[in-house]
Amino acid sequence: MRLVAFDFDGTLSDDEMTVLLGDRVDAADEMARITERAMNDEIGYAESLRERVALLADLPLDEANAAFDEVALRPGAAALVDTLTDAGHHVAILTGGFERGVEAALRRDGIEVDTIVANRLPAEDGRLTGEVDGPLIEGTKDDALAELAEEVRVTLDESIAIGDGANDLPMLEVAGWAIGFDPKPAVRPACDTTVSRMDGLRALFEAEGVL
Repeated sequence: MRLVAFDFDGTLSDDEMTVLLGDRVDAADEMARITERAMNDEIGYAESLRERVALLADLPLDEANAAFDEVALRPGAAALVDTLTDAGHHVAILTGGFERGVEAALRRDGIEVDTIVANRLPAEDGRLTGEVDGPLIEGTKDDALAELAEEVRVTLDESIAIGDGANDLPMLEVAGWAIGFDPKPAVRPACDTTVSRMDGLRALFEAEGVL
């Protein structure tokens, strides 16, 4: 068994949840600029996430849920996750994005993963507060990966991490195999190899005996 840890936004999904949410408050362009700076490691991820989420203050919860319902997996992602699970691997999603969006996308494609580590958007009186909580704000994905590896009783050398942005760097740097999914320039040096499509990732797993 291998531990296979995927990033979500920009990796399993081509959507950016904060941008979809930002569309609901006419702040998508500003959010996209903040996201791009963070993914290129120009500003800290925690700072960028709080800046983006603050723009969502007072968004009605039903509007937020409608945005989460727009989140979709990349073509081929659901089938690949299913194949990895059927092969006996522990499949995890480690994302600075939000549980509701991940769960909505998985539910739409009728698949499950073994573990989701994600953040949450608190609401009061039916509206988002503009705050964010969860394990991957200040916490980093290397710690999350190490904790999960210990929990499922594999070594980090037996882990595979797939990501694209700067907040994926910690887990890419400690994983036994670091795969960049169309990675940002600042991330590419940390990757053992890179792919740009899900069918390319499947082919790589088959060639290396993971599948």
